[in-house]
Amino acid sequence: MTITALALTNSLSHEPVMLEECLSALQVQLGGRYVDCTVGGGGHALAILEESSPGGQLLGLDADRNAIKVAEARLKAHKKDVILVNENFKYLENICTRYGYSPVNGVLFDLGMSSLQLEEAGRGFSFRQDSPLDMRFGDKQVLTAADIVNTYAESELAQVLYKYGEERRSRQITRRVIEKRPLKTTLELAQVVAEAVGGVHGRIHPATKTFQALRIAVNQELENLELALERALNILGSGGRIVVISYHSLEDRLVKDFLRREAKWCICPPGMPACICEHTPRLRSGSSKAIKPSPAEVQANPRSRSARMRVGERI
Repeated sequence: MTITALALTNSLSHEPVMLEECLSALQVQLGGRYVDCTVGGGGHALAILEESSPGGQLLGLDADRNAIKVAEARLKAHKKDVILVNENFKYLENICTRYGYSPVNGVLFDLGMSSLQLEEAGRGFSFRQDSPLDMRFGDKQVLTAADIVNTYAESELAQVLYKYGEERRSRQITRRVIEKRPLKTTLELAQVVAEAVGGVHGRIHPATKTFQALRIAVNQELENLELALERALNILGSGGRIVVISYHSLEDRLVKDFLRREAKWCICPPGMPACICEHTPRLRSGSSKAIKPSPAEVQANPRSRSARMRVGERI
């Protein structure tokens, strides 16, 4: 079985996270035009196309070339209504311009790791199997996790772990990494992190936050998300919805701050005697609190436990 065929088989066995909530938040309508910025295995995309048929259209983006192949196979029945592009979502607005694909009725971001990426050998996202320290979402990228681990100065590496992993023990982990490098594989790094903090205790492996931090840094996830949210807003038609599913506090905080800022009349710094920003609201927040998966979904799909959905509507 080919990698793509295996990935498709796996993708069909994984339910997309918060699917019904996603369709409701997007307010999917017949003949609507939608963008899935992280098309992955195509689960959300397929449901959007089925809900918007006849006449619905979908533009799917993914930095991962394998994900595009899997989505292409899964969405085959809707081929005439789908455009799939192997590109990072930070280029969203340019891609929509290229294909004449705006305004749109909804934009979806399902952030974080896909099950396909975690399970695919050689990608380096997980320490459940030994792989090279890669962690790139797309093969167009140059920087790898190995580059960061083995070449960054001690203070720079510690800052990556603290900023992107919210790792309180970043300095002691970094000191141990510096002593042991070069490190080439995921299991080597996981072992070094465990040694640095006194071994593996409890259900969560001590290297979890380190791996999160490196993945975010390699793929510039927060910087690209900030750019993409702004560009998604630019292509939304009036009443269009932006829906974001995030999986950790850094992403969720960034999304929440963006939605709040774009719902305000003034975004001047506190203490200004008068408003000089001339900002006008462009969004109406769909909910004051993040939407969480149901207990039934968490039980059926433990991966959804940390998911948080936020919604904004273009005005």
